[in-house]
Amino acid sequence: MILVTGGGGYVGSLLVPELLALGESVRVVDLFWFEHRPEPHARLELIQADIRDADPAWLDGVRAVIHLAGLSNDPTADFAPELNAESNVQATRRIAEIVARRSEATGEDLRFVFASSCSVYYTAAHESDADVRPKREDSLASPTANYSKTKRLAEIELLKLGEQYPHFCPVLLRKGTLYGPSPRMRFDLVLNTFTLHAWFRRELTVHGSGEAWRPLLHVRDAVDAYLYCLVAPLAKVRGQVFNVLRKNYRTLELAHWISEILEQHRQISIRVKRDRSVEFGSRSYYVLADKMESELGFRAERGTTKAVLDIWDGLEAGSYGERPQENPVYFNIRWFKAHALTQSPAAAAEPR
Repeated sequence: MILVTGGGGYVGSLLVPELLALGESVRVVDLFWFEHRPEPHARLELIQADIRDADPAWLDGVRAVIHLAGLSNDPTADFAPELNAESNVQATRRIAEIVARRSEATGEDLRFVFASSCSVYYTAAHESDADVRPKREDSLASPTANYSKTKRLAEIELLKLGEQYPHFCPVLLRKGTLYGPSPRMRFDLVLNTFTLHAWFRRELTVHGSGEAWRPLLHVRDAVDAYLYCLVAPLAKVRGQVFNVLRKNYRTLELAHWISEILEQHRQISIRVKRDRSVEFGSRSYYVLADKMESELGFRAERGTTKAVLDIWDGLEAGSYGERPQENPVYFNIRWFKAHALTQSPAAAAEPR
């Protein structure tokens, strides 16, 4: 059995069906805060719970864990910094400790595949945009933002446990910013946001210079990366960090590319403009992902063109409702602010 935390989220809602299709039994722990649940299946068990209340029973019969749960981006982390630390660091360590102790008690190697983020490479004292140095897995990771700090701290905790417990096998995936359609759709990710804005505004606005670099990854390639890490030889993944992305884009370049895709394939003219009166900061990082290809044979293959068109066609078909730009369920921070936090969203959100 595979335990998937956050299995109702943006990545999890695609990963869980894939695991079931491969013949796995799956146990999902999630609060289902964003109102999406996996379809019922004979080999699927759903546990509605907060990851901060980790229960050793969640690990009964489990041979591997894919840990997706946690607050998912900078706005939500800044909105709820205490919850961010509790869910992204403390809860991650607590669950991992349960896994590590069980692996030691049974003598079985247990994999713990962790959803980290390429944003750990960004610091407030980053190089200028004209001098961005490519980041590899051994590059300095000393982030300053709330979200990326907690992802890095969680990485450190997992690697420490891996040294302490020989049968505990952490694998850390630093994913680029995700894009593409998902049953638990998000429109607060840059490519998805641009496509939504192009659809209802027929215009894309890039704030600031648009020169910042961002690594991007299709959500289905993210799913494939997790599957690779479940079956790769332990010696190749134990205690390893892997960057996972398709391509690095400058923000302005991405906006123009989306405009070109829609003009070429849907005959829709989208204006791209820059608003220099608003500057979102210089958060920029250019990341390389050749390690995962050379050591595991995995390469992200899905480009942006099909993702843009799939999202566009879904919007045209009404798959996301009549006015998705106004529905807070598609925007994590809006959803948090629109609902009294009578229960923690910690197990429902996912890393970007």
